Amino acid sequence: MARNKATPLKLRSLWGDAVYRFSRNKLALVGFAIVVGLVILAVAAPIIAAERFDEAHLERAWLFPSWQHPFGTDALGRDFLSRIIYGARISLLVGLLSQGLSYVIGVPLGLFSGWRGGRTDYLIMRLVDGMAAFPRLLFAILIMSVLGAGLDKVLLALALTGWIDGCRMARAQILRLKDADYVTAARAVGAKEGRLLFTHLFPNTLSPVIVGLGLGIPGAIFGEAGLSFLGLGINPPTPSWGQMLGEARQYVGFYWHLALFPAIAIAFTMLGFTLFGDGLRDALDPRMSQSK
Repeated sequence: MARNKATPLKLRSLWGDAVYRFSRNKLALVGFAIVVGLVILAVAAPIIAAERFDEAHLERAWLFPSWQHPFGTDALGRDFLSRIIYGARISLLVGLLSQGLSYVIGVPLGLFSGWRGGRTDYLIMRLVDGMAAFPRLLFAILIMSVLGAGLDKVLLALALTGWIDGCRMARAQILRLKDADYVTAARAVGAKEGRLLFTHLFPNTLSPVIVGLGLGIPGAIFGEAGLSFLGLGINPPTPSWGQMLGEARQYVGFYWHLALFPAIAIAFTMLGFTLFGDGLRDALDPRMSQSK
């Protein structure tokens, strides 16, 4: 008589399970498609754009959208579609690098604060509370007014005002995990403090940190747009969507295209990263999706 063999279940890893849940989230896939499209646009800008972003032709200034120039031209006769395409580079650079730098500052501080506790935790948290009480955009404007405009200054200003989220997130995870059974067992067999923190605890904080990183990118992009709108961001002629909006504000009553297309670009970018970040959150923390 033939034996019935139980079919073994194919178990997915934590990250494989997250990829599976993410792939079944339609809105997350829409956000992922927008983000990938922006990356392609930024990397391939010299190939996709019809002209360089700084190529001026004064004889064709102030042209409205047409077949030859789908987004029109600006006051210097520069093709506006080409400038929008090159502007994607600035938005992605600022969003990714400033968020990465802020988490490089904030996450180690949060890990150290939660692990050490006591007076160290108290001092770091009071610093975080003081930073959180001050409006971020105003603090960034203050930094930019001292340092001057430029991409590197924008990255520094946004990182110095955005590190508190990563710090709070990492501290909360450490406080939750540092008394877990596996940490107690590792401590009992003589694991040193550095090994406990970076081998046993830090990897288990990665999921919320990655989610926070993804959800913070739209805010960083919007912060750069606000600074550039006020003339404190990217130096011309390098195109930035916020800078283009700032230059268009005095002409928007007639030359509507100069404000419309940068605004749409910012809106789609923020929508894409927001949907992508929400999808990451639901994929890496299934309890979030179950509670909806």
